[in-house]
Amino acid sequence: MEDEAPDFIEIHEIVIQKLGHVPIIKGDFHVLPKKVQKYLAKWVYKCKPRALYICDGTHAEAEEITHKLIERGVLTPLPKYDNCYLCRTDPADVARVESKTWIATEEKYETVPHVRQGVRGILGQWKHIKDLEKEVSEDLEGCMAGRTMYVIPFSMGPIGGTMSKIGIQLTDSNYVLLCMRIMTRVSSTIWEMLGDNDFVRCVHSMGCPRPVQRKVVNHWPCNPEKIMIGHFPARREIVSYGSGYGGNSLLGKKCFALRIASVIARDEGWLAEHMLIMGLTNKKTGEEKFVCAAFPSACGKTNLAMIRPTIPGYEVRVVGDDIAWLRFDKKGVLRAINPESGFFGVAPGTNMKTNPNAMLTFQKNSIFTNVAETADGGFYWEGMEDEIDKDAYSKMAMTNWLNQPWKIGMPGNAAHPNSRFTCPAAQCPIIHPKWEDPEGVPVSALIFGGRRPTGVPLVFESNSWQHGVMVGACVKSESTAAAEHTGKKIMHDPMAMRPFMGYNFGKYLQHWLEMETPDRQMPKIFHVNWFRVDEHGKFLWPGFGDNIRVLDWILRRCAGDESIAVKSPIGSLPKKGCMNLDGIDNFDWDELFSLPKHYWMDDMRESKRFLEDQVGIDVPQVIWDELNAQEKRIEESL
Repeated sequence: MEDEAPDFIEIHEIVIQKLGHVPIIKGDFHVLPKKVQKYLAKWVYKCKPRALYICDGTHAEAEEITHKLIERGVLTPLPKYDNCYLCRTDPADVARVESKTWIATEEKYETVPHVRQGVRGILGQWKHIKDLEKEVSEDLEGCMAGRTMYVIPFSMGPIGGTMSKIGIQLTDSNYVLLCMRIMTRVSSTIWEMLGDNDFVRCVHSMGCPRPVQRKVVNHWPCNPEKIMIGHFPARREIVSYGSGYGGNSLLGKKCFALRIASVIARDEGWLAEHMLIMGLTNKKTGEEKFVCAAFPSACGKTNLAMIRPTIPGYEVRVVGDDIAWLRFDKKGVLRAINPESGFFGVAPGTNMKTNPNAMLTFQKNSIFTNVAETADGGFYWEGMEDEIDKDAYSKMAMTNWLNQPWKIGMPGNAAHPNSRFTCPAAQCPIIHPKWEDPEGVPVSALIFGGRRPTGVPLVFESNSWQHGVMVGACVKSESTAAAEHTGKKIMHDPMAMRPFMGYNFGKYLQHWLEMETPDRQMPKIFHVNWFRVDEHGKFLWPGFGDNIRVLDWILRRCAGDESIAVKSPIGSLPKKGCMNLDGIDNFDWDELFSLPKHYWMDDMRESKRFLEDQVGIDVPQVIWDELNAQEKRIEESL
């Protein structure tokens, strides 16, 4: 009979000078490239973890970590679905913290524009590199004491792809490890792929070393009073402290894929944008075109990416719902990849009407954060009311995001308004077969948009690339004011990149303008507005699946159909009768496409004032020329 033995692991270690022995509970330090070994040694010395865990991204690894988190109470299984889990955070750690997000450079105006004196800049926050280094050094000293440092090798974009970039994240949160495994491509093959090349350095700590000084709520150690998200673009480094919320802790997402990547893109001659990527195939001709679209939050970007058309004739497939990296190939064609491998979406408002494909995507292998849990092991959030048996659910016990008993009809929210689903993109029923093509997909159109209740038509096409860049620079969207009863106001969100700029926005506009060269096939640029309302506050456009009608017009314009457009002072509008409106009743074309002169004159003045205040001398002269020319057209034509 063989000897029976308990489970055991073989432990290796590294010895850090002045720190001592640090066990390696998983992985082989010796296979790591020398640059990575030095990077690890630096941060192990600073953060002082009790052990190192070198991740490989395997299913077995995820299972091991998941079981540990269930035992600790961090994750709750949702047995109604396959391999889905609920996580509740500390209620003080539920969102991105823009006020604590910094870009550090030697020279201020490399990061932020020349804001008018007395005006608070909203296009990035700068700290001198030495000041942020001092803050990082103080915050991260011993920040992982008593905890394991997880080493996560990941690729943004397909591993080995020509447009892809490699990052390595260090974290003391195994929740972050599980989510990074969904949102990026985590694999041990990255070590070999990396070799002596450089990588984006990502360091994250919950800021809660042991012994714990602050009460831990919901098994979620964090330090919300001292949150700091710092970026060092020159050395491609991100340091995040105090928060476990995805936007602050999944450093491959906005921090790497937009803020740091936008700087890399500037240096290498491409674009990193807050854009969806979708393919639309004309079933009659079999021709497929791809479009990218940039909208501020709450404007339906994910819903459009996964649209279910209400008219026949198109097959829609999604490449990405949030971020696009765009580069012109040798033939002058703009190509886009989705650098992510998962969807990190807002749960409330997502349902079978607004986004059935998203609902179908996260039925398995997904993590839900700060949503409600039903007594039968399911998820629930605001917006799902019409999809449930109201009689059954009104009586069914639930547990809300605060881990309190809750039922429909009770005060407060079941789910936090910023609660999230994290799910693999590959599970989406309409994921594009080429969504992981390392060469990317060819882009025919770029679309900007915002939530504009008055004045702005459903769709218009810019007159040129330069005019289109100006249109993007003037993107605005209605936003609910933070204070109760203060109403709604229009907020500027240029290029839908306001919170995600990695360098001076004026230089960013110049970089966009320089994308146009004679040997390139420049995509057409459009602006859409699904949210215009009538005098009674009723939406003039049905939206959702009917937005395919607008995309149809855009694609016909990209194909060169001159018969379906009329010139206007702000660009080309659809010619009346040239959009497929079958099945839409009580449609007021004239109101939806009207251009009130007083509105547009005010809008142009306000846009110019915004750029004068926020960007100042950094605004490229071409943008001023386009603004002045459009203002003159409005004055003379309307």
